[in-house]
Amino acid sequence: MRKAALHNLGCKVNAYETEAMQELLENHGYEIVSFHEKADVYVINTCTVTNMADRKSRQMLHRAKKLNPEAIVVATGCYVQAQEEKGQVDEVVDIVIGNNKKQDLIPILEQYFGESQPHFQKAVIDINHTDEYESLRLSKTAEHTRAYIKVQDGCNQFCTYCIIPFARGRVRSRSLSDVISEVTELAQNGYKEVVLTGIHLSSYGIDFEEKKTLLDLILAVHEIEGVRRIRLGSLEPRIITEEFAKTIGGLEKMCPHFHLSLQSGCDATLQRMNRRYTSEEYYEKCELLRKYFDNPALTTDVIVGFPGETEEEFQQSMDFVNKVNFYETHIFKYSKREGTKAAVMENQVPENAKTIRSNQMIAMGKEKQSAYERKFIGKMVEVLFEEEMQWQGELCQVGHTKEYIKIALPGERKMSNCILNVEIDEVSQIVH
Repeated sequence: MRKAALHNLGCKVNAYETEAMQELLENHGYEIVSFHEKADVYVINTCTVTNMADRKSRQMLHRAKKLNPEAIVVATGCYVQAQEEKGQVDEVVDIVIGNNKKQDLIPILEQYFGESQPHFQKAVIDINHTDEYESLRLSKTAEHTRAYIKVQDGCNQFCTYCIIPFARGRVRSRSLSDVISEVTELAQNGYKEVVLTGIHLSSYGIDFEEKKTLLDLILAVHEIEGVRRIRLGSLEPRIITEEFAKTIGGLEKMCPHFHLSLQSGCDATLQRMNRRYTSEEYYEKCELLRKYFDNPALTTDVIVGFPGETEEEFQQSMDFVNKVNFYETHIFKYSKREGTKAAVMENQVPENAKTIRSNQMIAMGKEKQSAYERKFIGKMVEVLFEEEMQWQGELCQVGHTKEYIKIALPGERKMSNCILNVEIDEVSQIVH
């Protein structure tokens, strides 16, 4: 029996695809081992969102070859998709599999092993000229309670800092019936929470001849027996219409936890980023969600130090983030990404200025997070328990509320995949 090890870099979509490839390998007789062990095949699902992601991808490819120089090193995903077009795939790689070809992992490996003198192989398509959605699916996931479901691939937005549309191609949506089939099987296998995710989730269905929307998909998943919670991946603000917010606000399984991508609270910066909304529009969307959900957890991403960002513009962004009152704010210092418009923009912000701005935004974000969590002290909340862990010398059962607040309940009784109502009596570091 051949041994295979997999390593994932990057986003939740990548994680889904890595697990799907693992399931393909298991179903064809491979023994799955830890990436740190000796294996016959190493599959590294790469990321290219930043220059640092490129570097980490290369490091993991080299690490695999060092673990077993005789092993087959398979490089898949966004980094190799982008690099292959430049002819710069690393010399330690034996097989390159681009996006939309991961579904062919098994026949590609069989062909490689079947050759008397195996040689470098690649399976890479022109990702920018395909409308095919890649057929991958799961019947189980590494998490035993929550299942991330990939429903969409590609992006048509072309933000000036982002390389992903070039590595993932244009918007391609998974058929509603295929999503329902997978979620139904996962629910039958005991998964109580599903997270709908994609490269640009808000675009779900725009490529269908018979128009379907993300809202249609949510409503269909809501009807599946066994699903107790529905959570959404990152959303673009413009999908939050009165109809959308009102409809999902009436769904009992819908988690009041929404990640609305912001990037900057300054309109001038948003314009340079090619983000397709103003700060005022964004704020209106947040208020719409608060209209139909009681104290929803709103989270976001913010880039500081984008090219041309002055101190005044940064302050506008700070003031806006303060005004919205997010539960969590994920702060990123702008990092040049070769091949994007932003990388060659004038007035690049010095690294020390980015660090100062980042620290200011992070400090404010921590205060907001604690303030939000304190609102739940003394309240009964529904928790989906997932694991047990030691905390302050005590064994605790740990899970998340619908708002995705982490909860620890002292006790030894295992409660993984159980949903329980508990009262929050304190806010501690466990929640961070």
